[in-house]
Amino acid sequence: MSSNNKIQSRFDYQLAFILFLLFCTSCIAIYGAQMTSGQYEENFLLKQIVWYVVGCFIVAGVMFFDSEQIQRMAWYLYGFGIFLLVFLMVAPTSIAKPVNGAKAWFTLPGFSFQPAEFMKVFLIITLSTIITKHNQKYLKHTLDSDLKLLFKIAVTAIVPIFLVLKQPDLGTALVMVAIVIGLIFTSGILWRIIISITIIAVIAISTIFYLVLKAPSILEKYLGVQSYQFGRIYSWLNPEGYKSGEGYHLLNSLKAIGSGQIVGKGVGQGQVYIPENHTDFIFSVIGEQFGFVGTSVVLSLFFLLIYHLIKVSIETNEEFNSYICAGVISLFVFHVFQNAGMTIGLLPITGIPLPFISYGGSSLMGSMFAIGLIFGIRWHHKVYMFSSD
Repeated sequence: MSSNNKIQSRFDYQLAFILFLLFCTSCIAIYGAQMTSGQYEENFLLKQIVWYVVGCFIVAGVMFFDSEQIQRMAWYLYGFGIFLLVFLMVAPTSIAKPVNGAKAWFTLPGFSFQPAEFMKVFLIITLSTIITKHNQKYLKHTLDSDLKLLFKIAVTAIVPIFLVLKQPDLGTALVMVAIVIGLIFTSGILWRIIISITIIAVIAISTIFYLVLKAPSILEKYLGVQSYQFGRIYSWLNPEGYKSGEGYHLLNSLKAIGSGQIVGKGVGQGQVYIPENHTDFIFSVIGEQFGFVGTSVVLSLFFLLIYHLIKVSIETNEEFNSYICAGVISLFVFHVFQNAGMTIGLLPITGIPLPFISYGGSSLMGSMFAIGLIFGIRWHHKVYMFSSD
């Protein structure tokens, strides 16, 4: 077999095609958002194309490293991510200007950079490394060994989650929690431990939700919850009662998606005003301009993406790669479910973008970094199967 044919057989063309379709969808949606609102002077469509080009170079760079090299870099990447998050907290406002009450971006000449978007991927790599090495050391799962693994996971994850909450950025922190949950469920930990943790988590969440509704002062005093975060819950439960404040986005999002009906109003023909609709509320733009058909197509693309990632995780012959896939799947599933859910009132509004479609350099770079890991798995997996060794 020629070298060229080997390269062609190792590249994941199916995943590349899915990404191309998501790229086209993103361009059309952002173009429609810009045409509708008239609230922007910048050409976000052109910027998104540039970010996609940069993202392709990121994918190509990440593909170069095999699983052993990535495992060796895990703690360096984790440490670098923690350093960026800590530095962001103490950085002067000249380079880290608060946006909408959150100090989550480094503002540099020409672009903004959100380190938490990359920290999510660093966390996937680090936790996958921890789980792999633990399972290699403890070949048989016991109560003692699994509790040790849970402790390692918890200690590793709590640091970035805490730092992100301090920004404050609840949405990104929840994404990290989803990643941790996904990896715990696939780590081989005994089910009686997972069920016990699940029961405790359900009780804790139910208690917090009750306190939000009945005694918010307790959460403000002991957990440092901000008043605007309560407003998001209240406006989610009763958007009409907060239509001039926190419920404004949700009500307009519901109007936009509902008015799109079956086939939508057409690209650039949206009539409902939603601030910053090219970012977190891009799904509302798709719903209004392309209707039920358009939103169904978008969700189907994400279904194909997740299905393909599951297929890669099943076919890989390395335990570490399977955990990487599980982390990336958890990342994208939570992003899509939360973003689409908040635009239709199914879930409270959080600042979580729609992967590969919402405008945003840091978000797209983080997503391309994550998907580059999957390309790398397929690339090096083929080497192992068909090499002459």
